[in-house]
Amino acid sequence: MALPEAPAILRDRDLDPAELTASDPVPALLRLYAWMFYARTVDNRILDLFRQGLIKGTVTGGQGHEALITPLTLLARKDIDVISFTHRGLGGHLVWSSHLVEHLNQYCANAESPTQAREGNVHHGDPQNRSLPMISHLGAMLSNVVGLTEAQRRHGRPAVGFTFFGDGGSSTGDIHESLNLASVLSLPIVFVVENNGYAYSTPVGEQFSGRTELWQRAAGYGIEGLRIDTTTGDVAGVAQQLSAAIEKVRSTSRPMLIEAHCARLRGHAAYDTCDYLSPAENEEIQARDPLPRFRLSLEKRGLSDRLTEIEGALRPFIESCLQQALATARPSASASQLVADVFAPDASPLPWKPEDPAEAPMNQAQALNAALRKILTERPESMILGQDIGTYGGAFKVTDGLLRDFGRSRVLNTPLAESASTGYAIGLALGGIRPIEEFQFADFATEATTQITLNAATYHFRSGARVPVVLRLPCGGGLTFGSFHSQELESLFLSMPGLKALYPSTPQDAFDAMLAAYEDDNPVLLFEHKGLYRRRKQTVRWNPDFRGVWQPQCLAAGDYATVVTYGEMTLTALEVADYFRTEYERTLEVWDLRALSPLRLESIADSVRRTHRLIVLHEGRSNHGFGAELVSRLTETLFFNLEAPPLRIAALDVPVPFAPELEAEFRPGRDRIIARIADWMG
Repeated sequence: MALPEAPAILRDRDLDPAELTASDPVPALLRLYAWMFYARTVDNRILDLFRQGLIKGTVTGGQGHEALITPLTLLARKDIDVISFTHRGLGGHLVWSSHLVEHLNQYCANAESPTQAREGNVHHGDPQNRSLPMISHLGAMLSNVVGLTEAQRRHGRPAVGFTFFGDGGSSTGDIHESLNLASVLSLPIVFVVENNGYAYSTPVGEQFSGRTELWQRAAGYGIEGLRIDTTTGDVAGVAQQLSAAIEKVRSTSRPMLIEAHCARLRGHAAYDTCDYLSPAENEEIQARDPLPRFRLSLEKRGLSDRLTEIEGALRPFIESCLQQALATARPSASASQLVADVFAPDASPLPWKPEDPAEAPMNQAQALNAALRKILTERPESMILGQDIGTYGGAFKVTDGLLRDFGRSRVLNTPLAESASTGYAIGLALGGIRPIEEFQFADFATEATTQITLNAATYHFRSGARVPVVLRLPCGGGLTFGSFHSQELESLFLSMPGLKALYPSTPQDAFDAMLAAYEDDNPVLLFEHKGLYRRRKQTVRWNPDFRGVWQPQCLAAGDYATVVTYGEMTLTALEVADYFRTEYERTLEVWDLRALSPLRLESIADSVRRTHRLIVLHEGRSNHGFGAELVSRLTETLFFNLEAPPLRIAALDVPVPFAPELEAEFRPGRDRIIARIADWMG
């Protein structure tokens, strides 16, 4: 169906600041007014439809924020710049790209929604055109913009990134991390605080104390700050202030923090009654509405008829778009299609050079280092980042020597800011860079849980964008590091859809897994057991079938029971299998899972059909442990093949204790595993 033709005034989505100081600024002023009126009218009509039950969930509105969003988006370079709008940014979406019907489809959650009805209201963007879809976790999108802007600059494009957050959101840690990261890396980001006085119902006086205004916090990050009042009706003046700031950021490649005072004419969302405001407060807020003030200033220029003409053209266009969106079919999709869209399709194989990394045997840390070296050498779009990975070579020396050989642009030390660093990596990945992030310990990845599980993991499902990022997680116990440095977190992260995961147990598999993870177009968790880094050595070769690491591998043949394990437990499982072969004359078939997501259990299922018994062994805790998922998936189809109940062996359900004697009691060790299996046999 053809989309309604937009009025001529909406065909120009740009604003040259010189237009505002030209001898005749009227065309620019009318363009500003048209886009502001357009955004306001659409927001109001969306609210009407919500109240009529034609739009579900809830809606937020940008009423009162148009004098900020509209000029800023018109001034931005839509061909190279990066932006991520928030709840009050519909006007920005309208300017940036796409037709009104497409945006309304999003609110209606119908079949033609940009997110295929998988997200609601303004939770959409246009990733292909560098408009990043927001998530509701305040502050999480800032670092994504930082990363994508960095990617644009690496491609030689003089881009500026624009991020938005509210006065309430300014209290969140992600925002402070992102401001600091952008300053440390000297990236051209315009951070905009939309200060409308309230975070939902909480006033700014309860968000922070003291007389310091939000823009003055910029000094703490060594960047410039600016205050703009967007409520006066002087939209041309606001545009000129924004233009000067944008051009300064673009030319200096230094971030800037802008505090834009706005009038929140509606509550936080459609259901917000604003009963926390007194009548006098609400009246004062409504009096600061910039749209009628701007219109009045244009009327004084003798432009009343032109304004009426613009409004008369926009209203029927908006109504025709609404009718078309409401008439669009509702979404339909099979369960299989929904599941298929969780992951991006398989990427094309990369043209690796078929060269052995070294002649001498390697331990697992050295094999990982060799794989990283190969990636940095052969793939110009690659980079690695993390804390202390530069001169120090990483907490476990896996990145040793890489900074020296490849330089800071490829091997980047990050501040102690796991969430912002991961969000930055996501942005890089969206921009054609393929980053590999090292966490000092897997435990610290919990600081980036939102970025990993709710942002990176869901990106393809909700927007179709690919996020090829590798997250390296040194994990596991046995080294007396205590509760905060020894966790097995596969169960925590893989309970959320959209993440792939590899867990190699040999130097060869570690080398192969790094290449396989790097090649993938999805976020991949690479679990690296710390106890394996220097446990044993092996000659590591170029393996043309390195992608086979996504499949389980049989380590020992047997016919009495199938043992499924991964990580360091593979070594223990082989010792246990040797014991039962010698002492009981019973053979256990040991399988190394290798890939934890997606789970490919066909070959293991065939083994269980032969042995009729299943043992699952893993180092993580028993309660909600990954073994429960393995047992469930295998037994729900093989229940009647089993001659014994499945045996699950895991760690105790306690925090990881520190003392070696206590940790040995916590982890499943050789003797305890033998005792459990012997009892089970009996």
